[in-house]
Amino acid sequence: MKFKTLLVAALVVTGFSFTSCEKVDEPTASVSINETGSDLGGDVTGDGGSTTKSYTWNNHLSRANYSMDITASSSGSFNLMIEDAEGTTVLNETLTAGVGDDSKSGVTSSGVSGDWTITVTLTNFNGDGSFSLNPGD
Repeated sequence: MKFKTLLVAALVVTGFSFTSCEKVDEPTASVSINETGSDLGGDVTGDGGSTTKSYTWNNHLSRANYSMDITASSSGSFNLMIEDAEGTTVLNETLTAGVGDDSKSGVTSSGVSGDWTITVTLTNFNGDGSFSLNPGD
């Protein structure tokens, strides 16, 4: 009888310890592409999370026009890195919430036309933003 009482007590305590645990959601961040073809565009969002996403974009010219911005962002950074068809970095720009400008635009360095690699990195990013690219010379 004593064994059954101890067993029941142990099961009750174990049950309470499992039911009292709260699930804590981890911070998230995401990058979505909403424009493809000769132009490439996308949106970034986050609630304090980090992520890195890479995309291939065909640029038939040797440079690209770019723009990037963050809005309603309270922390973190948004980095846009572009490599030409030979893997040479032609752009590496970062926007950091609360530091400096909240947008940048311009023209990349000259590179080799073809399939370019676009890498978007969000670090501890809380807010939203966007980016766009189009062939430019």
